[in-house]
Amino acid sequence: MNKFITKIGVAASSAAIVLSSLIVPALAVDIEVSGNGADSNNTVNYTQENKVEVKQDNDADISNDIDVDADTGNNEANKNTGGDVSIDTGDASSNVTVNNAVNSNQAEVDACCPGDVEVKISGNGAKSDNDVTVKSKNSVKVDQDNDADIDNDIDVDLDTGDNEANRNTGGDVTVETGDADSEVTVDNAANANAAVVTPGGNGSGSFSVWITGNGANSDNNVDLDLDSKVEVKQDNDADISNDVDVDLDTGNNEANKNTGGDVTIDTGDADSTVDVSNEANVNWADVDSCGCVLDGSIKIADNGADSDNDVTLKLKSELKVDQDNDFDCGGKGGHHEGRGRHGKDNDCNDIDVDLDTGDNEANKNTTHDGDPTVETGDASSDVDVSNEANSNKVGNVDLDGDDINIDINLEGLLALLLGLLD
Repeated sequence: MNKFITKIGVAASSAAIVLSSLIVPALAVDIEVSGNGADSNNTVNYTQENKVEVKQDNDADISNDIDVDADTGNNEANKNTGGDVSIDTGDASSNVTVNNAVNSNQAEVDACCPGDVEVKISGNGAKSDNDVTVKSKNSVKVDQDNDADIDNDIDVDLDTGDNEANRNTGGDVTVETGDADSEVTVDNAANANAAVVTPGGNGSGSFSVWITGNGANSDNNVDLDLDSKVEVKQDNDADISNDVDVDLDTGNNEANKNTGGDVTIDTGDADSTVDVSNEANVNWADVDSCGCVLDGSIKIADNGADSDNDVTLKLKSELKVDQDNDFDCGGKGGHHEGRGRHGKDNDCNDIDVDLDTGDNEANKNTTHDGDPTVETGDASSDVDVSNEANSNKVGNVDLDGDDINIDINLEGLLALLLGLLD
């Protein structure tokens, strides 16, 4: 038996992967004003500003239009006189696989916090004027955006039937069709953001302010301003439309008005498997930077008579995490412009499976030995649709003790992060 086999594998992967690993050193500040003479005027102004900004954008627009047509049927053997008449078709097999994996952002930022700050004013003479101003500002901003438009249009038509063996005279008449097997797999995975912000290798900072042992009538001022700000913004937008149409036919065979031997129609099986999986939109932010300055000390001691000692301390730590997901399954429908192949509005998954092993005819036959026989094959369909979308996670996540691997690929990242949906 000849076999007609069509296998199509389509791997449409537009993976826009952006990896970022930034390490900002946490600087230590050590300021000392000491041992200066009477009536001296000593001023220190120190400003430190660290700013880290990471912006990652992905935009993927994918359209897959696949049309498979395999035909081993539509055969005729009519009006023959003499020996046996036989139509035996081969199998028609189609395998369509579409993998769309798009849009992943990873950002790993270390050392957003200020380092250690130590200020010491000591041992200065009478009537000295000593001023220290320290401003330390650290800012981290991570902005991750993904936009995915995926449209899959798959049409599979397999036919081993529609055969004719009519008005034959003589031997046996046999029509035997092959099987029609179709397997369609659509796997869409889109949009994952992962941001890790940690205090860095130096850990969180501390501060120490000492005003000690200064002379009478001295004027000592320390102004300490420590500011830490972390902002994480993660956005995902996914529009996915799947339109799958499967038509398998081993039936619609005719064996009519034959005279002579046995008349037999035996159709093959029609088997269809459709597996559609949509996974979209995961945000994961692990931020360990709130309250960067964990400890500090201020000491004003053993200063002379009528000294004026002032310490002004400002500590500010700000954390903002903004996570947004938008999942539209069906959506604009890509090039269908909002309407499916059959003129109706696009559903999330529009799947149409039509299996036919029947509609066979064996009429008006004249046989010598037995009755005409029509035996159809099985018609079996298995449709599996899975939709998982929109997960936001903030805070420490247990990844079985493993750190994030900055070299992880898109599929691995999606599999890892989508496990959070469970």
